Amino acid sequence: MRSMMFAVATLAFASAASAQQAPAPAVAPISAEMQRTVERLRARALQDDTAWQTVEGLVTDIGPRLAGSDAEARARDWMVARLRAQGFTNVHIEPFTIPFWDATREEAHIISPGAQRLVIAALGGSASTPAGGLEAEVVRFTDMAALQAAAPESVRGRIVFVDERMVRAQDGAGYGVAVAKRGNCAPVAQRLGAVACLIRAVGTDSNRFAHQGGSSRQRESAHLPAASVSPADADILARLVARGPVRVHLDIETVTREDAPSGNVIAEIRGRERPNEIVLLAAHLDSWDLGQGAIDDGSGVAIVSAAARLIRELPRRPRRTIRLLIAGSEETGVFGGAAYARAHANDTHIVAAESDFGAGHIYAFGTRFSEAALPYGRAIQRQLAPLGIIMGPNTADGGADISGVRATGVPVVDLSQDGSYYFDYHHTANDTLYAIDPEDLRQNVAAWTVFAYMAAESDWVFAAPAAAPAATQ
Repeated sequence: MRSMMFAVATLAFASAASAQQAPAPAVAPISAEMQRTVERLRARALQDDTAWQTVEGLVTDIGPRLAGSDAEARARDWMVARLRAQGFTNVHIEPFTIPFWDATREEAHIISPGAQRLVIAALGGSASTPAGGLEAEVVRFTDMAALQAAAPESVRGRIVFVDERMVRAQDGAGYGVAVAKRGNCAPVAQRLGAVACLIRAVGTDSNRFAHQGGSSRQRESAHLPAASVSPADADILARLVARGPVRVHLDIETVTREDAPSGNVIAEIRGRERPNEIVLLAAHLDSWDLGQGAIDDGSGVAIVSAAARLIRELPRRPRRTIRLLIAGSEETGVFGGAAYARAHANDTHIVAAESDFGAGHIYAFGTRFSEAALPYGRAIQRQLAPLGIIMGPNTADGGADISGVRATGVPVVDLSQDGSYYFDYHHTANDTLYAIDPEDLRQNVAAWTVFAYMAAESDWVFAAPAAAPAATQ
């Protein structure tokens, strides 16, 4: 037995020694000139407030920017003027049209037992209630699976309430699970004979803010009134339903129209040697209209444009073209990203990334590169390390508005932000400048500046491992 134990210990020691001697992952070298430029850019970005000025101006001068609205159109013109003033070239709007939806009334009250108001937000694509609203008993389900398994007789003629909570996570992983009810509640509830659908707000807060969200049209030809209930009011509703029958009066009025004008704002720093090779930096201009659209996605617009501006102000332009895609109408169906992918299908995109997760501190740099290109990703991360950014996995998503180009095989990266508190504000009336930390915003700009410059100045090819399916909003 002792000899067997000795053999096992020896093998374990040999394995550990072998692991210790394993070579470190390869990192592509960079020139001394690039190193000096990166260091200057990084230091300057950490002192630069251009991003704050941009997002502050956007929410102050324009405010909320609902997809397809006059406000979104004013925001496009505002952005064009700002980018031209900052010296970008090829600044223009690429128009497209979308199906428009807006809620003009969104009210709910508990009628019995006792009367009290519920704070709600009509979900994108919701149908209107009959004139004067509707009143019905509420039936509660803990999640979508419970609703899908329900007998029609338990739902028919009632208001469905899906009371599923969202889990808080640094990377926002809880959103994908929780958001499923936002689009699925109405079609499932309609098939079971419900008259309306309410969901617990898709957020991680406990405030009395409802969270907006959804598409310009409901899925599967649903035509059910649907709304999000604030977390605090969802708690009230759940407790009352547990005690006995609850009746709610719901009054939603919406307007829709076809072919509403929208568009993407495009701007460039033209490459000095390889102008047809494009490093694409994206964010979206539209927002929901309860808040000011500061973190979703005014901050992203500010981050990518401020980073590109710092590079544009260098004495010498980078070798490749840096292109800004300030996309329209993302919130109601990723229309801007899809329009860009169609219009620029023949362009040579070297790499793409989108900033659309607020302005939290960036903690990881993820890639979606071929195995041969991973040393380039590690070289970029090495220059991001002074900003507190580690290497992330080679499974980057890139973002909704670049999902169309990603699906064609364009490599993408993620500059992953701390989203621990992002969904406290996301799609609420509290999406204001107060949700942005200026120091974190500058760190974001520094990270994006380093990434964009290194990608545009190098001759690296970041080829993606394989074409990936398009992401959803």
